[in-house]
Amino acid sequence: MRAMLIANPMATSTSRRARELLLRAFTGDLDVDVAETGHRGHATELARRAADEGFDMVIALGGDGTVNEAVNGLLSQGADPELPALAVLPCGSANVFARALGLPNDPIAATRPVLEALRAGRHRSVGLAVAELADGTERYFTFNAGVGLDAEVVREVELRRLGGAKADPSLYVRTALRHFFTGTDRRHPALTLEVPGRPSKEGLFLAFVSNAAPWTFLGPLPVNPSPKANFSRGLDVFGMRSLDVAPTLAALLRMMSTRTRPVEGRQVVNVHDAAQVTLHADRPVAFQLDGDYLGEQEGFVFRAVPRAVRIVI
Repeated sequence: MRAMLIANPMATSTSRRARELLLRAFTGDLDVDVAETGHRGHATELARRAADEGFDMVIALGGDGTVNEAVNGLLSQGADPELPALAVLPCGSANVFARALGLPNDPIAATRPVLEALRAGRHRSVGLAVAELADGTERYFTFNAGVGLDAEVVREVELRRLGGAKADPSLYVRTALRHFFTGTDRRHPALTLEVPGRPSKEGLFLAFVSNAAPWTFLGPLPVNPSPKANFSRGLDVFGMRSLDVAPTLAALLRMMSTRTRPVEGRQVVNVHDAAQVTLHADRPVAFQLDGDYLGEQEGFVFRAVPRAVRIVI
């Protein structure tokens, strides 16, 4: 079997030693071509090439951003069961997609279940989601999209990382607190949520569209606004009608508690298992997919894509 190993040399905790150990582990099972990413979007180009050249498998060695790009490369012509399978070896700061799949949060530890699945010929077809932007372009995401406050925080974190800050949970927490109190607009909600067949929900400050649970991690701690979201169903949405301190803190505490029900409250909006959701904004608002900041937009359509990709697991 031919496999392309797409490796992000800049991903947190990635090292030459880890790469060598992984390649040694796959020797005898796969004919591996190693391709390093050199710029943003490069993993998409590489995965598209792997699909065009008939590779059997793509291995994404990196964080959620690398995985997202690889998925978008594989699915550049749409979902197809004949596309290469995808294996994920997490090397990022959060690794939400890999952990939602049940993989260990370490590339070496994750190698074992991937190898076992490979040798057994086992894979899992998972549903993903696609975002259609106002300009008509589309982009797949693996676990969540965020519009509003959390995307603003992602933007600020990316700026701090460019300045040399280390991407760890404490950076996200510090940035989120600072931005909540001094950066974001907590007085003028911009968003309206529409789901076919349901009344529209106006006056939202933020919305998370989830394809899986949890939404993110703070180190080992899952943060889970929509615990019923999973890869085999439609999309779940969590939204807030208020960013006052009390309801926001209450919602955050519920997200971090162990439970099976969505976060609820007078200022909370929930949607479960929707095939499509639309968000309209009355001004440009920040937008992120799988933790990757994509700028400001005024309109978004999100669609569930069942059985979009085969995962070796």
